Amino acid sequence: MKTFLGTCHTTLAPACALTIGNFDGVHRGHQAMLALLRNEATNRGLASCALTFEPHPRDYFAAALHKRGLAPARIGTVRDKLSDLASQQIDQTVILPFNAQLAALSPEEFVRQVLVDALHARYVLVGDDFRFGKNRAGDYALLDALGRHHGFDVARMNSYEVHGLRVSSSEVRKALQEGRMQDAAKLLGRPYAISGHVLHGRKLGRQLGASAPNADDGFRTLNLHFKHWKPAASGIFVVRVHGLAPAPLPGVANMGIRPSLDPHDVNGGRVLLETHCLEWPAELGRDGAYGKVIRVELLHKLHDELKYPSLQALTEGIARDCEAARNWLTQHGG
Repeated sequence: MKTFLGTCHTTLAPACALTIGNFDGVHRGHQAMLALLRNEATNRGLASCALTFEPHPRDYFAAALHKRGLAPARIGTVRDKLSDLASQQIDQTVILPFNAQLAALSPEEFVRQVLVDALHARYVLVGDDFRFGKNRAGDYALLDALGRHHGFDVARMNSYEVHGLRVSSSEVRKALQEGRMQDAAKLLGRPYAISGHVLHGRKLGRQLGASAPNADDGFRTLNLHFKHWKPAASGIFVVRVHGLAPAPLPGVANMGIRPSLDPHDVNGGRVLLETHCLEWPAELGRDGAYGKVIRVELLHKLHDELKYPSLQALTEGIARDCEAARNWLTQHGG
């Protein structure tokens, strides 16, 4: 899959079948739409194209109104979104920066400037709740009329449901926020996961837990930065780690801001996914994971983040979480 930031690129497809959305999580509803788009593109001899936005439009408006709480929780990172779109065999994804200029475009200007002049859309597929243009003034009927005027076909896909529940990013966020990881996996069609490069941190984990497994290194952690300030999932999780060994590794992870640590430390204030592998591949040595791209599947939530009064209490809490993770994995064939 080719990825483009903005539309000023000479290597964009000369014509495309297009769908538009934020694609946060690329859940089963998105997957059904992308499959339909891909089939239509093949039949028409066009490249398939997903048009998405960064930041999320609601993030932009929350910041513009100085009401940060209005921003939606983020399911996935941009990296994960692009990886998931690529897995759906889409030919190209265009990330359009959502800014004041884009927000000010009328529905007619958005269609002419973006869909027609920049992306050369010949077919546009949208969801049944699609809105576009300034103040979300454009709807499906207007898009269809503009399509007839500009010479592209427009189609609409009805909501995708699982057991009577409409699959949406909002439902995935709700399941993650409530710690219902199995329900989130059903909506996503796969376990919820976060990926990224393993980063250097304070290496405090090496100082903790002299009596822990692998005592020489304490509770060694793999740090991934979740670049949005408001993740949909937070707390302590049983996880599986892909990318370090031929088989996935069991582990326990903290997703959040680490309330027990000094907020001014090297990662202070940033949302991190910190994962401790219950098994460590000997061939990686002490520092062999840094810089590697890993994917961490969050399988089961143990509890919310806790603030411990001391490093000793933190050490004991981590040891309890490791034991709880082992028990869960044993019970569930992990």
